[in-house]
Amino acid sequence: MQVLSSVHAFQNQCLDLRCSGRVTALVPTMGYFHEGHLSLMRWARENADTVLVSLFVNPAQFGPAEDLDRYPRDLERDQDLARESGVDILFTPQADEVYSPNHDTWVDVPGLSTYLCGQSRPHFFRGVCTVVCKLLNMALPHTAVFGQKDWQQMVVITRMARDLNLPVQIVGRPIVREEDGLAMSSRNAYLSDQERRQAAHIYAGLQYIQDWVRDGETGTAKLKSRLEDYYARNIPSGRIDYVHFVHPWELTPVDRIDSQVLAAVAVHVGSARLIDNMLIQG
Repeated sequence: MQVLSSVHAFQNQCLDLRCSGRVTALVPTMGYFHEGHLSLMRWARENADTVLVSLFVNPAQFGPAEDLDRYPRDLERDQDLARESGVDILFTPQADEVYSPNHDTWVDVPGLSTYLCGQSRPHFFRGVCTVVCKLLNMALPHTAVFGQKDWQQMVVITRMARDLNLPVQIVGRPIVREEDGLAMSSRNAYLSDQERRQAAHIYAGLQYIQDWVRDGETGTAKLKSRLEDYYARNIPSGRIDYVHFVHPWELTPVDRIDSQVLAAVAVHVGSARLIDNMLIQG
């Protein structure tokens, strides 16, 4: 496995791969790998000739009071895990390699960024779209692979790639969970033992929604109220950021579940902000 930190060297190598006819897949990450990341790498290994992984904690997607400085990092561990997962090139640039001192160009998908995480993190998707667009221009992959835990991010990036005619297929892969259902996340490392036990109820609550719908409750206002009550009882150290029911690909709010609807939540548990989602069948 090669480890490259130079944008110039990485882009030139990826251009050579594309021109030589090699099918390449990019897995963009912020590192501190867990099984969710590794599942994306293994999918890429099975579906591409060359697997590219970027490891970059993107400062542009963090707000002033967020966890950029303490975001978990362990480059040596991540290199070992990437190598074991069959990665061919690990790209580890520094911030000043990705953003020049007078950087002043941004990519935004304002409509899809309005809802869900965009309400409490208005800066977030501009930073995500900009860095992903830059990474796609550097790596020139045939496919780019994203986890569905960040469903809104996947939808926003898919729209960005379509609207900008980027020659890449965006692939979403299923959420990987712990045995008790908690969605794997690098930020799970922030949780105390007690908070970790409570955090498992985030997914358990989403599962109850499907049960309630099967029992005949399809109004999203009542479903939201039920879920918020469940979280209040079972995650006492938590604070709900949002509970939303939206169209899966337009992300617009829906009043009733009469077709497939995305239930998406964000909950602060201790110092960790955890997100999760589930497609609910009407």
